[in-house]
Amino acid sequence: MATFAKFNDQLKDITEGWSKWQIAACVGAPIALGLAGLWYYNRSKSSNKASLDLSGGDLTTKGDHAESKTKSKNAQKVKPPQAQGRQELAQLAKTKGNKCFKEGKYEEAIACYTEAIKTCPPDIKADMSTFYQNRAAAFENLKKFPEVVEDCDSALELNPRYSKALARRSKAREQLQKYRESLEDITKACLIEGFQNQTYLQAADRVLKTLGKSKAATEYKVKKPTNPSTFYVENYLAGFVNDPVALGFPVVDQDNLKEMGITVKENIGENGAVLLEKPGAFERAKACLSSKEYDQVVSLCDEELSDESSSSYVSQALLLRGTMRLLQGMGDAAFADLDRLGGMEGVSPSLQASALIRAGSLQMQKDASENALSYFEKAESVDPKNSDVFHHFGQQLLQLEKLDEAIKKFDTSIELSPDFPTSYVQKYYAVHRKAIVTEDLSLLTKAKTGFEETIQKFPQCSDALILYAQALSDQGNFADAEKFFKKAQEVQPRNANNVVHRGLMTLQWKGDVDQTLKLLEEALRIDPTCQYAFEIRGTIEVQRGNLSEAVKSFKQAIALSNSESEMAHLFSLMEAAEVQVKVARDLNIQLPSNMM
Repeated sequence: MATFAKFNDQLKDITEGWSKWQIAACVGAPIALGLAGLWYYNRSKSSNKASLDLSGGDLTTKGDHAESKTKSKNAQKVKPPQAQGRQELAQLAKTKGNKCFKEGKYEEAIACYTEAIKTCPPDIKADMSTFYQNRAAAFENLKKFPEVVEDCDSALELNPRYSKALARRSKAREQLQKYRESLEDITKACLIEGFQNQTYLQAADRVLKTLGKSKAATEYKVKKPTNPSTFYVENYLAGFVNDPVALGFPVVDQDNLKEMGITVKENIGENGAVLLEKPGAFERAKACLSSKEYDQVVSLCDEELSDESSSSYVSQALLLRGTMRLLQGMGDAAFADLDRLGGMEGVSPSLQASALIRAGSLQMQKDASENALSYFEKAESVDPKNSDVFHHFGQQLLQLEKLDEAIKKFDTSIELSPDFPTSYVQKYYAVHRKAIVTEDLSLLTKAKTGFEETIQKFPQCSDALILYAQALSDQGNFADAEKFFKKAQEVQPRNANNVVHRGLMTLQWKGDVDQTLKLLEEALRIDPTCQYAFEIRGTIEVQRGNLSEAVKSFKQAIALSNSESEMAHLFSLMEAAEVQVKVARDLNIQLPSNMM
């Protein structure tokens, strides 16, 4: 038994909570991790920032203390009386500027800082860099971002390791939508600060996510359809009980159609079959679906829909084409078909509900959760006895951590389709999640009992085996988890994602990087289109210092991504790997080619 593809996304959500941090710990190359991406940072030598040799001669910096340290060195130098007088006048102008700044008089502050810049001897680099940085701060409050960048440029020419100027320029470049340059600046600032400045880390995460989304928005528009594996398609469709596509579009009883006010143009034979002189495009599309020739389905649906006025299969063709486009990673095109079908009148409830379920899932992928839930609510009103609606509604609520509501939806799905094991699995995973959130041990026991009863009742349900294995892994019971992961592989040998999850657990359990990489290779032998395997391999290679290999893996994962949000996440990982190479080079830090 298999389930809807969202199941794999949920498992990825489970593992991602620990994987990036624990991958780093297990691989043995300590790093600094953002919420969205990864930066290499060799803390194994020392937590002291000086160990990174960021002193840079006379411009030793430690974040915002650069000015005072350099000033103390300059104070020891003998300056001509005239220069001393100019420096003092410049400092007075700066002090006046600071007062204006605190009072919100930014134009006046800019004038004072400009006076300080013009007055100060140019060889007093620490003071000059501070004046430029302060003026940049005033420009920032006036939202004059090009001027902010220009002044930060000047400050950094004088003091290349001035973290405050780097962070300010990063923020300005972010406002100017120069996200890659912004990321480079804030990554440098983080590295100079030893990844101890939480404000900088949060800014880096924000910029990295924005950069990933920006690149994905551009790339997704020109993305070519991927050819999903047979297993992937079968696994997706197996997550439905009443879905017309999953059922191969069985013939609908004519009397029921009449009761719903739906008419069919073709003649109906005595056995209920539609009589056709020759197979039409949609009939051929159905045949390709049945024979698993998935690459032909969309073009045949295109043919069927080329003249809708003469077709009696418009709604069916829209659902089939939308489904295949979804599986090919063409989310926008899929949504157009499914959203249209979801709003059509006089359509079979099961067709319309299936379209609404898929459309809602696509909205969830775009982080439009409120809009997504409205699609499921409509599906529930359209087909209130359809267990698929409640099952997939529950999955979305589970993803949103609305656990009590999710459990209720799964209970309804079970009541409507008591022989569909995946609703049981999802329900007990929701109970497991609730136990973790509420720290209620009795719920852990309830989840454990529920999983075991489900496995006993449905011994060939790989989903139950995998999620129970993950639940055991969450509790540190790795040996038993390993047994259930292996049993799931016996039941469903083509499930490459299961092998990836097992590999992650192996890394967490034994710290065995080589064995984990072998399992990832096994997953890719099973399914060369396993995007998750490429993503995790890239993540591990970042930790090992093999950044070129990491970028290669991330690019492969991006090509296989099934949604714009997934693509954005992968771009974030790739950009983080690429930027750290450039930043390390700029700061003259040697990154090892392989930490292992």
